Amino acid sequence: MLKRVFTLTLVGSMLAAPALAWQEPTPSAITSTKFVSEDIFDLEFASNPEISPNGQWVVYTRNSFDIMHDNTKRSLWLLNTKTGEHTPLFADQASYGNATWSPDSSRLAFTSNRDGKNQIHVHYLAQNRTAAVTSVTSSPRELSWSHDGKHIAFMMNVPAAKTPFAAAVYTPSKPAGAEWAPKANIVERTYYQRDGAGILADEYAQVFVVPSEGGTARQLTEGAFSHNGPLVWLADNQSLVFSGNRSEDWEYQTSEADLWQVDVNTTALTQLTDLPGREYSATLSHNGRQLAFLYRTDAKVPYQNTKLRILDLRTQEQKELLSDFDRSVENPQWINNRSLAIQYEDRGLVKLAEVSTRNRLKTGVEDLGGVYVSRPYTSGSYSLARDTGQVAYTQASSYRPADVAILSSVTSTRPETLTQLNEDVLSQRELGQVHEITYTSNYDDTEVHGWYITPPNFDPTKKYPLMLEIHGGPHLAYSAMFAAEHQRYAAEGYVVFYNNYRGSTSYGAEHAMKLDGFYSSERDFGDHMGGIDALIEKGFVDEQNLFIAGGSAGGIATTYAVGLTDRFNAAAATNPVINWISKTLTADSYLGQIANQFPGMPWEHYEHYWKRSSLSLVGNVTTPVMLFSGEQDRRVPMSEIEQFYQALQLQKVDTAMVRVPEAPHGVTSRPSNMISKIEHTLAWFKLYMKD
Repeated sequence: MLKRVFTLTLVGSMLAAPALAWQEPTPSAITSTKFVSEDIFDLEFASNPEISPNGQWVVYTRNSFDIMHDNTKRSLWLLNTKTGEHTPLFADQASYGNATWSPDSSRLAFTSNRDGKNQIHVHYLAQNRTAAVTSVTSSPRELSWSHDGKHIAFMMNVPAAKTPFAAAVYTPSKPAGAEWAPKANIVERTYYQRDGAGILADEYAQVFVVPSEGGTARQLTEGAFSHNGPLVWLADNQSLVFSGNRSEDWEYQTSEADLWQVDVNTTALTQLTDLPGREYSATLSHNGRQLAFLYRTDAKVPYQNTKLRILDLRTQEQKELLSDFDRSVENPQWINNRSLAIQYEDRGLVKLAEVSTRNRLKTGVEDLGGVYVSRPYTSGSYSLARDTGQVAYTQASSYRPADVAILSSVTSTRPETLTQLNEDVLSQRELGQVHEITYTSNYDDTEVHGWYITPPNFDPTKKYPLMLEIHGGPHLAYSAMFAAEHQRYAAEGYVVFYNNYRGSTSYGAEHAMKLDGFYSSERDFGDHMGGIDALIEKGFVDEQNLFIAGGSAGGIATTYAVGLTDRFNAAAATNPVINWISKTLTADSYLGQIANQFPGMPWEHYEHYWKRSSLSLVGNVTTPVMLFSGEQDRRVPMSEIEQFYQALQLQKVDTAMVRVPEAPHGVTSRPSNMISKIEHTLAWFKLYMKD
């Protein structure tokens, strides 16, 4: 038997329906086996389903956890929508992504390191042959076929020229065989670091084009600017549209980007939009006359709804659709010249919808999701067959991660599920049942929506310990979809409660903005405590055994809460901000966060930053706290966790600091780290469970 061993460094002492798209198994199909941490390595999920223009094929990324390499393995699988045949296209030790169909559905472009370095490959379906079409030095992304199928556009990072300072530094020649210290890194850029990547190389994303049958990739843009996809070919196959900020101060302008057009032959640039804010995610109508795109204003606010706009390429006139729609629009794709498909989040669900150019909205399915396996964040994507109008999407439920499903049209509500990626594992496990709850905050009359999971074999006449688990962001949302962490906690006998407190998305701009200037505070604290009190009133929660946990913004809320109350037996906070003054001046998010979330610079508004910091309340804390964080986290640097740990140690409060080597802010991205977070939390809470 293969033995699984996990090691970390431990420091310290002392929905409309609750269960979406799921049928209750027959008793004969159920065993008494609970969901255990080892099961996480056996989970799989689908992502990025791409349906061919003729609707016959769906290629998707099949994600599985590799127990030997402790990472996510990504392979490409092919589905025949007519026969249901499910076959591996590329499933080996290489990594695959960016799958993109040719306009005639005969070829599939993708990126892979199957030859040692990430390159663009093209697979010919009828001939079952594959060829690399690039030989580039960096990793291509954002692939886009020309309408005639002759070229593939893509984006790739290109090193910048040396700055005057770097060029002036004298470096003596190293003798042959000598072992010197690594070279010093010179940092001069304003945006110089990113979580998960560390100190950024001095390079910039540029637009390229390459013949689809292979050849030399040609660079179309240049300069130290911000260029972003997706890349959109115009109807004549002579120009590409992309989103970018080509201002010299673009690094300071985090809310600014325009649509640009680049001529493939001359590389001449034309600016298409100039709105105050960000224009991005363009898509071309079938007749080539209109560009639909997403738009966000440059307002200095932490949240606003993303709007859908249309640019007439002949007249340059613009109009906005769904102006009064109090939800953010995502992923627009033209159905025909008169309507578009979109997805949007609504009360923790991700919905697919059709919007006409006359502003009529009709909603279809509402079970997109399941791509985030660890916790139940809203997620998911879809693609549209240009020729037939069929839709492929990631379909999830409260009890299964994402599978691939298809629809006959955008507004159809009768999906056909094509995969069952987790039946081999989860059909053999008793999972906790997911229930919906709506209640009123303890702070004011704000309505809060959420869910709770009852343990397997739940008996409503008994009392169970309760765990409150708080999502990050805060401008994100939880859903009723499957979550490995929450099911694992439920399997150990906890009622697991999670909600979309004020600040969460999918409930409108007002709900999201209710935390503006008060993150974290007594306000979101009241949202959480109101839910706990509502569950206690149901009679099955042991109010002597209450526990609190959360990550990122949820970690902040956790550490802030224990400064306001001693009702919790113990707390587990993952990568929480403890001191906003130090965090904003050391983290990778400082440019946008200071401008949009705070009234001004930390040294000018010290009292505001300090009041929002958990460290300001640390003198009140008596609750035992476990802190869990990645040592390579650049979104919330480890120094934040150390401040709280040392402050609590000075007060002789039971505290443990769990430091995960080499992990970034997404500390659970590797499966063993997800397991470690779960098991450390369970072990910590067990120490403080009352009989």
